[in-house]
Amino acid sequence: MKLLLSMAFAALGLSLVVDGEQADPFRDISDRYVRLVLAVGQHDADYVDAYYGDPALKTQAEAEKMPLAEIANRAATLEGDVTTTALPASTDDAELWRQRKQYLQRQLSALRARVSMLQGTRLTFDRESQALYDAVAPRHTDAEFAAIIATLEARLPGDGPLIKRYETFKEGYVIPADRLDAVFKAAIRACRDRTTQYIELPPSENFTVEYVTGKSWGGYNWYQGNYRSLIQVNTDLPIYVERALDLACHEGYPGHHVYNVLLEKNLVRDRGWNEFTVYPLFSPQSLIAEGTANYGIEVAFSKADRMAFERDALFPLAKLSSTKAKDYYEVMDLVEQLSYAGNEAARRYIDGQVDAAGAVAWLEKYAMMPRARAEQRLKFFDQYRSYVINYNLGKDLVRSFIERRTKGDRSPRAKWEEFANLLSSPRLPSGLK
Repeated sequence: MKLLLSMAFAALGLSLVVDGEQADPFRDISDRYVRLVLAVGQHDADYVDAYYGDPALKTQAEAEKMPLAEIANRAATLEGDVTTTALPASTDDAELWRQRKQYLQRQLSALRARVSMLQGTRLTFDRESQALYDAVAPRHTDAEFAAIIATLEARLPGDGPLIKRYETFKEGYVIPADRLDAVFKAAIRACRDRTTQYIELPPSENFTVEYVTGKSWGGYNWYQGNYRSLIQVNTDLPIYVERALDLACHEGYPGHHVYNVLLEKNLVRDRGWNEFTVYPLFSPQSLIAEGTANYGIEVAFSKADRMAFERDALFPLAKLSSTKAKDYYEVMDLVEQLSYAGNEAARRYIDGQVDAAGAVAWLEKYAMMPRARAEQRLKFFDQYRSYVINYNLGKDLVRSFIERRTKGDRSPRAKWEEFANLLSSPRLPSGLK
């Protein structure tokens, strides 16, 4: 009865108070949203990244297999219902409720865009990223990357193509296959120790690690619910020593695992906001997820701390010499400046300006990706398209947001506090600006 009354009042743009508690005006909307995301997942195997809500809803979606046209119509109706639903009249957390409403509106808009794509609509790279991720990556010219490449040329002198010299330079920093698990687990422990100093996590949180092959990505977090994750590490290509900490932070602490744990704890269990039991991959939520996961590396480790930890702990575990570690990090810092080259390759490829071979060649030349890695990245473009912006643009937007919020306090605790608040909120990418 309470739910039916709440739905009726929500339709009128009113809030209902029952037994001294204000009912959730978005409860019915939340349920319908979850059903629609699960319905899209029947047409797109990559769409539902995580779901830990009522299993009966997933079973129903699988049995019904709602047609795309009907999904589109229902999503349009639901988006309109979100717009006309009034926020609670008086709460201590009015800003969070406002963010929730905007989140539902924008997530539904992205769902409709994805459905349109599944129906055959082709969007340019920038229009697609705006429609799905609420953001557009800046453009960079060949000349901008060429200037960085010229610095690398001087830093890695010798004969032959620069990409080959770069591969040779990195050969001494590959984690041996029989040492990978030990190195990765040590990195995870360090990331978790630093995270739990500042963020309180449920005692039962945990995850399992698997090593896999045949993927277009380097690592993946599959959130299972109940504060558990499955983290997979792709071993198709060599894994360099600095990638262990990248993956441990990004996929684990304080990255995807912590992000999903905090959403489950603070929004689903504490508030009953069940729209967060499902995570549609091609949505604005992904820019927040990937951006915080990448920026989380910097939150957990300053550059000096990271170099010291890897040199003193991970290099020995991997049985690698650290005598030239300083040189290695200087080169890797230069390569990091080429991050947006991957976006440019994806933009040109998706927009039809270059073919597959041209995209691979461009990645080799301007992103410093050896051919095998460039070919793997091309598979990522084919599978995930403009999703690539979420890693670098997402990190930059999150960094700027946190730095603005902590302008008067540069202490680690202030940064961690703002970071945890962002992880626990429905804030959109456009809300980071």
